[in-house]
Amino acid sequence: MNRIIKIILLDILKNKIVLAYTLILAALSWSSFALEDNSAKGLLTILNVILFTVPLVSILFATIYLYNSSEFIELLLSQPIKRRKIWTSLFLGLSLSMVLAFVVGAGIPLLINAPDSVGLMMIMVGSLISVIFVALAFLSSILTRDKAKGIGIAIMTWLFFALLFDGIVLFLLFQLADYPIEHAMVAMTALSPIDLARIQILMHLDVSAMMGYTGAIFQDFFGTAVGLIVSFLLLCLWAMVPFFISLKKFNQKDL
Repeated sequence: MNRIIKIILLDILKNKIVLAYTLILAALSWSSFALEDNSAKGLLTILNVILFTVPLVSILFATIYLYNSSEFIELLLSQPIKRRKIWTSLFLGLSLSMVLAFVVGAGIPLLINAPDSVGLMMIMVGSLISVIFVALAFLSSILTRDKAKGIGIAIMTWLFFALLFDGIVLFLLFQLADYPIEHAMVAMTALSPIDLARIQILMHLDVSAMMGYTGAIFQDFFGTAVGLIVSFLLLCLWAMVPFFISLKKFNQKDL
């Protein structure tokens, strides 16, 4: 298993797309701190990168890599290796490579320019987002053998969590404005890993006051130690559940 992970990790780290992704993250991160007059503005700029660029690259790259590695996977299946070990090794190799690219590209500038709890929080959340969308990529690729359909599912998944989910939440807020649904909004954030990441970082940036009464509700829950633990557990579940569903389908799939 460790040998498979090592092969996958070395193969991905030599990939020009991953190198370009790392360099782009580094350029965006360094320029965000260099162009802004204080670190808080730079952190908000990097937050947008974490919430949109990191999930998109993670899910697209992992999905395409899995389809392009179909022959390698079939070769591994012909060996006396359990399917669970093969799929888990692929997941760990891809996750580690995307997390490493994120940490090198965005983590180093964050540690240098924001060496506090907020910077560490952004690195942890960005790493978790990378793993979550790699897991969603595994689920997308196992649902169909058609590469175009698989990539389409991956893009629609990212589009839903990055844009459409917020639209649905805003629609509900406007339609049910006369009802006390603030606490329900807190519960709804568990349905989107990107929203969980956004709110958790915004709470630590002390900008919840700009979010009105709902922001105060978020602060009361996510601003506490219990809320912090719950949000990280939910993010971990977002990484584990899609992967284990894909693992179950991979074990049952006739290749």
